[in-house]
Order: sequence, then structure tokens, then C-alpha cells
Amino acid sequence: MSRSQAEPFALVRARAAAGLADRVAAEAWEAGASGLEEREEGAIVALLIYAPVARAAAVRRAAVALLGEQAVAPIEPVAEVDWPQTWKLGLRPTVVSARLVVRPPFAPFELAAGQREVRIEPRQAFGTGAHASTGLALAALDARLAVRGAERVLDVGCGSGVLALAALRLGAQRAMACDVDPLAAREALDNARRNELASRFAAFAGTLAALRACVFDLVLANLLRRELAPLLPELVSRVRRGGALVLSGLLAAERAWAESALVALGARVDRADGCSDERGDEWISLTALR
Repeated sequence: MSRSQAEPFALVRARAAAGLADRVAAEAWEAGASGLEEREEGAIVALLIYAPVARAAAVRRAAVALLGEQAVAPIEPVAEVDWPQTWKLGLRPTVVSARLVVRPPFAPFELAAGQREVRIEPRQAFGTGAHASTGLALAALDARLAVRGAERVLDVGCGSGVLALAALRLGAQRAMACDVDPLAAREALDNARRNELASRFAAFAGTLAALRACVFDLVLANLLRRELAPLLPELVSRVRRGGALVLSGLLAAERAWAESALVALGARVDRADGCSDERGDEWISLTALR
């Protein structure tokens, strides 16, 4: 559901070492942040995190969990502004490859021959394509579908639904998306309708247990390690024999852990990609075959 101009927002200020700033930002988005500004102050990054008042306490708790109480200021009220409109000023199309572009509906882009697009309305659910981990997941998804199609795709922790919708746009037949946050499931369905893909897309709020014994040709999970670790055995089990699992949201330092865990579960890493974000953090994605 879109939010009105009159909805009250709050501000959470935090100070983080450069190496931690991106993790704090990712956790803040997961907790319900609607916008974030970073200001470099030498080796420290000042974070200004904006969230609806109803989500502000959860956002602050997420920041405190990583930084400690002393590094996170009390919640501040924010004067009424048309925040969704203000936020749009900094968003641009994300060119994933020669085959795929992800863009907000208000940012025009001239597609090249054969290029497809996914339009994502920036709201509260994570995943506009701009974050390094989302970009890596999209690139890995694109590479996998370029060489081998998929009839059924599952996007776990779907946020805005961008990965599942990109899979459909790139040739997958059907996509299922799930998230424990009901808001994310609603926004994913809204984005499916916006892209005229709703007839091949389904989303629900809940856990993988709701899917019973279903398996998929391709499973996607853009999750931080603390979220991924307890889910990994079930994620692998949801991949049919000969299918693939794309993991993103991991730091480069976590690669050895992820590869070892995948091997123990009967999966083989077939592809690894990485990139640095504007903070210098090194993110990776892994594509594993079962």
C-alpha cells in the first residue's frame, strides 16, 4: 500500500566505522527503514536513517544490535515532508546486463534491442536493484537463465519481489515469493501487477514450511548470513536435482563458510561473483548446483 504525504516519520542517527556502515544500512532496511543518508566523517560514517514512526523503534534496535547503545541516538520526530517524493530524486535505473534493467517507474530508460525491464516502486520493502547484494543476485540469476531456463522459481525473503519478477521477465515460467514480513508480500504482489506478471506470480507471508514438499528449478535468497544460516538446509532441499540455488547478501569474508556449508548439504558451487560497494565492503553471490 502506498503511504500518504501526511504519515509521520522519525529519524534515527547512528555513527559507524566505515566497514560496518553497509551492514547497519542493510539491517535498517530489513527493520522497516524508508530512506537513509550517509555522511563521511573521516573513518566514521554518520547514518541518518528515516522510518515511519511505527517502525522507528525496530530500526533503532537493529542499529543498536550492531553498534551498541552509545553509537545510536534516541529517535527524533521529523517535520512532515513528502518523503516518498523526496526519496525518488536519488534513484536511477540499474542496468544489470544487456538483457535486463531494473528501474523505478518514474525514471525513464531507453531499452536496447532485446533488453527487458522490471519496474519496482520504491517503498518499504527491500530490493530496488541498487544495493550491491541485489545487483549481484540479479546478475547471477541472469547468467543462470541465459544458459538454462527454469519452469519454477522460488524467491525466499523476497522483499519487493524484484528477483522473482526478473526471473519471469528473463523466461522463467512461474515464480513463487515468500517473506516473513506481510508488507513485503503485499508490495511484491503490487509490483507483479505493475509489471503485468501477476498471472505467473504468487507471494505469501510466512516460512518455507508453508510450501510443504515443493521443489523448484531455481531458488533465490538474498539474505544476510545470520538470516541465511538457519535456512540453508531447507533452501538446498527445495532445489530439484539438477537445479540451482543463488545466494547473495554475503560478505567476501563469509565465502569459505558458505561453500563449506553447501558442500556438506550436497550442493556444489558453480559460480561466484563479487563487487565492492561505495563504502568499500566486498559482497559476493554464489550459484550452487544440486
